[in-house]
Amino acid sequence: MENILETKSINKYFLEPVKFHVLKNISIQLKNKEFVSIMGKSGCGKSTLLYILSTLDTSYEGELFIDGQKMSNLTRDELAKVRNEKIGFVFQFHYLLPEFTVLKNVMLPALKLGKFDEATIRKNALEKLELLNVADQAYKKASKISGGQKQRVSIARALINNPKIIMGDEPTGNLDSKNAENVFNVLRELSNQHEMSMLIVTHDIDFAKKTDRIIEMGDGLIL
Repeated sequence: MENILETKSINKYFLEPVKFHVLKNISIQLKNKEFVSIMGKSGCGKSTLLYILSTLDTSYEGELFIDGQKMSNLTRDELAKVRNEKIGFVFQFHYLLPEFTVLKNVMLPALKLGKFDEATIRKNALEKLELLNVADQAYKKASKISGGQKQRVSIARALINNPKIIMGDEPTGNLDSKNAENVFNVLRELSNQHEMSMLIVTHDIDFAKKTDRIIEMGDGLIL
């Protein structure tokens, strides 16, 4: 199995208020279709690492490869294109735009990417909502649906450009155990049926135990 994502000796420093070595020689691989969780105490560098892996943070030492392509010499526009095409994000807070419909929220990343016309994007967005069992909410405003539904909609939005990798930062952090299990099952199915890789930062040990592999972090190191 090929690596969809790989890092070689990533080091990251925070310079304010004093110089601090946040990530130390991080070398990890994520294979195609693999479902991996990242665990560790608060402040150990999990979210900082996710920001680097998602290409949002480019001030680090070391190398990052996504789908075989080295990221460190790409321009900001090229990185944005990689992000839009290859990575889907699911956060603890769903960041849906409350004044827009559920459908429009899901369409937005695809409209931004501009690969397809609006009618095609609308059709794709409805298919993603169907996949996540929230198609019946498509024409409601995002502010009018439940927390569990919002998280499903945010996963549908993450899927709209058919990414290779879904990255999650505590995606079940605000959900009760039933909804958390639903989200896990959705991600597992996407990994199995749609050949997507999952890289999920979580504090939820029950969630992590069900993933293929746990990467444990402590004090900026892979343990």
